[in-house]
This record gives sequence, structure tokens and C-alpha cells, in this order.
Amino acid sequence: MNPLQKSNRLPQPTGPVVQIIMDGVGIASPCPGNAVAAAFTPTLDLLQRTCPFLSVAAHGKAVGLPSDDDMGNSEVGHNALGAGRVFDQGAKLVNRAIENQSLFEGDTWKALVAHCKGGAAAGSGGKLHFIGLLSDGNVHSHILQLFALLDRAAADGVRGIRVHPLLDGRDVGERSALQYLDQLEERLSQLRAAGVDACVASGGGRMVTTMDRYEADWRIVERGWNAHVHGQGRPFPSARKAVETMYADDAAATDQFLPAFVIVDAAGAPVGPIADGDGVIFFNFRGDRAIEISRAFTEKNLDKFDRGRVPEVMYAGMMEYDGDLHIPPRYLVSPPAIAETLGEYLAHAGLRSYATAETQKYGHVTYFWNGNRSGRFSDELETYVEVPSDLVPFEQRPWMKSAEVCDGILAAIASGKHDYIRANFANGDMVGHTGVFRSATVAVESVDLALSRIIPAVKKAGGILIVTADHGNADEMFMTKKGKVETDAAGEPVPKTAHTLNPVMYLIYDPAGRWTVDTDVPAPGIGNNAATVLNLLGFEAPENYLHTLVRPA
Repeated sequence: MNPLQKSNRLPQPTGPVVQIIMDGVGIASPCPGNAVAAAFTPTLDLLQRTCPFLSVAAHGKAVGLPSDDDMGNSEVGHNALGAGRVFDQGAKLVNRAIENQSLFEGDTWKALVAHCKGGAAAGSGGKLHFIGLLSDGNVHSHILQLFALLDRAAADGVRGIRVHPLLDGRDVGERSALQYLDQLEERLSQLRAAGVDACVASGGGRMVTTMDRYEADWRIVERGWNAHVHGQGRPFPSARKAVETMYADDAAATDQFLPAFVIVDAAGAPVGPIADGDGVIFFNFRGDRAIEISRAFTEKNLDKFDRGRVPEVMYAGMMEYDGDLHIPPRYLVSPPAIAETLGEYLAHAGLRSYATAETQKYGHVTYFWNGNRSGRFSDELETYVEVPSDLVPFEQRPWMKSAEVCDGILAAIASGKHDYIRANFANGDMVGHTGVFRSATVAVESVDLALSRIIPAVKKAGGILIVTADHGNADEMFMTKKGKVETDAAGEPVPKTAHTLNPVMYLIYDPAGRWTVDTDVPAPGIGNNAATVLNLLGFEAPENYLHTLVRPA
């Protein structure tokens, strides 16, 4: 990579550039369900009245997703913020690999099929298991990608298939599991008609079964392991019956929190525990909630929980979820190769960086920011600080660790040791996902309070503050249909727990008045961030970076 060049045409910094990512805080008109607009945010209100800012895209093609109907997410958002360019992302890569058949022509797919078809040279002839999020949310997975894998496995001669669906209710409607289970059962019925032994084996809600991230709670992985591998969980004759029963048991139950369940036959025996000689595909394309279950299947000496019997299986992920740690060793589709990120350029230039967030978003300001790369570019120049998240439901403590994250930012500014400071406040996203409107307003207010503490520190240090987000969430907390809020049988608004398609703020607080935003940038998005940061630090951006969002005032 070519070294950064100091610019003679740009103002040079007199203090640190501090960047705040308000996770899940989008821009939308004030309306029922907009927790951002409903929140008491005097600091944000003042910033928007007195500072230059743009509305920038944080979804769809602006972050590398297939279409502008695809909501953004924290992973692709932080990739875009840190990369300076937009790369085709998980869903798009997988769709292309399916369409051009490269997924099925790869060594991993061929090895799995051979393993499960059996024969002395090929393997034991075990079943092929599919574990992953069952929805069309297109954030972690897509049901049509699963169907493509199922169809091709059957066409390639696999005769035993088991599916372990994890229920969404977060990136799609909070009680939408049955529609996806019905679609899955229809597809499995077609496979059975073609002579394939195919059925659902186990499942559970994504937030309590299998899909933990950042090692926040390995008990989630343990529950999934016990259901998928050992056939341990509440027994039901079908997945539909499981969901219907749990809905009836608890009128407030939502899909993402439904307990693990196991499908049993007429004799009460599990129909599909994972056994020696089987193949396993984790079909999520997004990495954060796929890493731990992948480790459970592939690490010989895992000590995070008692796995009991560990079956000898051939395991593969849809993608390589951690490129540095090579998790998992086998995968179907390669992730985007992102090099020459903002963090890498700053380290090569000798600039000192500080990154912080609480556990839920720590990987976003480090791993995803650095182009899906674990570790630091320079141990001497980069400081990463994780603030442990609470292990309580976020709607019960919506301020989360905003105060502690803010304390770290203030200390980093006061130290004078850092040229660039970036931090993520997780509140708007994590609380937004709960669907609890009042909690979401408190979440946004807690971030606003943190900003009120950060601004005077930035001013005192002679610095510049960037306030932005990675995608929306708390800006739409109610489901709508034809512009009207949907209500349930009791007349209450139906909660929306998914991300939004709304733009996000990109605001510059420069007490010295040296900078303003460039309103002539075509189709501005969060991918323009890296060039902007480099300019504010006094450097010209690399030629292959997207255009900066600022210019000298």
C-alpha cells in the first residue's frame, strides 16, 4: 500500500478526531414509533441546529447488499465505515456463488456430499444437517439460500437431510416463524416425495439458542448444542406444533426468545441428533453469531461448556466467519477480501488510534472495522478497550454501558495520546431489537447524555467530533402497513424489531469552524467515512477511496 500523504490544501488537526457511532439511530420523520424523535435529546438537537451535517445511506447498495430493499446491519455498516470503499457483502456473495454454481463446484461442497453419500472411500454415509436462521431477513441468512442448498444436496445424491431452524423474530416480524416453517416443511415434503429422508430435527429462538456472539453468553450455544447434537429439549411432533404451543403458553412470547425444542417420533425418540459420520452446514452468511457454534463443532479442546459426546462430523460454514483465526476451517463461500482499511493506513502512517465499545458492539469497532480482520495492525499504536455488557434483557436496562463507554472516551481524549478515537454506543440497536418503545427512547436519551459529556472534552482538546450511525433501528419501533401503524387484537401497536431503511446522520462538530460538509457528493453513504476521517486528520485520501464528505469551510 502507498503511504498516506499530508495535504497542503487541508487544515491540519490541533487535537484528536473523535468519531461516535450511534448504533441503530436513523433519521426519520417524527411519527408514531420513532423512538429517536420521541426521545429527549437536547444535545443532538443543538448539534443539528448549529453544525453541518448530511443524511447518508446506510443500507442496500450503499453498503454492498444486493438491493436498496435490503436493510443495513452493524457488520456491513462497520465494514463500510472502516474500508473507504463498498464491497459485495455476505448475501450478495452467496447469491452469486449459488447462481454461478461456484459454491457447488467448490471442494468443500463436494467433500460434504461425498462424505454423506457414503462408501468406503467417501465416508460413512451419514446425514447432512443444516443449522441456521430461518427467515428472509437477509441479515444473517436467507431462506432461499437454504432451499438452494437442500435441493442441490438431494440432486447430488444425499439421502438423509436434517434441518435445525433457528427462529428469527428480529430481522423480520416478531411472530413470523410459522410462515417460514411452513415454507420449509413444503420444501422438505418435496424432497421426501423424491426419496430423500428429510425433516426438521430441532430448533429454538435465535437469542437463546445457538447464536451467541462475542462470547457474551456461552449458555446460548450450549442450549443449541444440546438440542442439535444430543436431542435434548422440549419434545414436539413438529416445529409448527412447538411454536404454536409456546405462543399459547405465553401470549407475550416472540420468536427470537422461544426456548429450544426437539422433534421426536411416535415413540418419543429424537428424529435427528447429530451423530458420528454426519455432515453439518451452518448456513448463516454473517459471521458474528456463527463463530461460537462453529468453534463448538471444530475445536478439540473447547472449554466453554461441557459438550458431552462430541460427534466426529465434517463441519462447514456458509462463509469463513473469522479470517485470521480461520473459523471454521471449511466454508462454502469466501468472504470479501478487504485490505487497505482506514485502520491499516493510520497504523502505517504512525498515527495513534483508540477504539471502544461494550461487548455487544466491540467486534464491530475492531474486527469488522478492520475489514473482517482480528487483532491490531500495531500493538504500539492501537488501543482497543471492551466494556463488558450487562447480562440482563436490554429493555430492562436501556442505558446499557453508555456511561462506562463515555468514561473511556473522555479518558482517551484527556490523555492526549490518541490522534483518532472511535466508539460505538450500542443502545439504539440492541434496545431497538427488543421492540419496547419506551425503553428505546431511554436508550437514545442515554446516548444523548454521553454526547453532552463528550462535546466539551473535544472542544477543550482542540479536536473535531464526527457523529454518525451504522444503520437505523430505533427510528421505527412499530410495524406499519400502507403508512398506518399495525395494531394487535388489544389495539396495541405491533412492535417492529428489525433494522430500517432510513438514512443516518453524518455530522461534523468543529469548534474552530475550519470544516463543513460537502453537499455536492453524489449519493453519499457511510462508505465515504474513511476518506472523511483522513481529511480531518490532514491527509489526502487514497485514490481508490470513496469521496470525502467534508471540505474546508
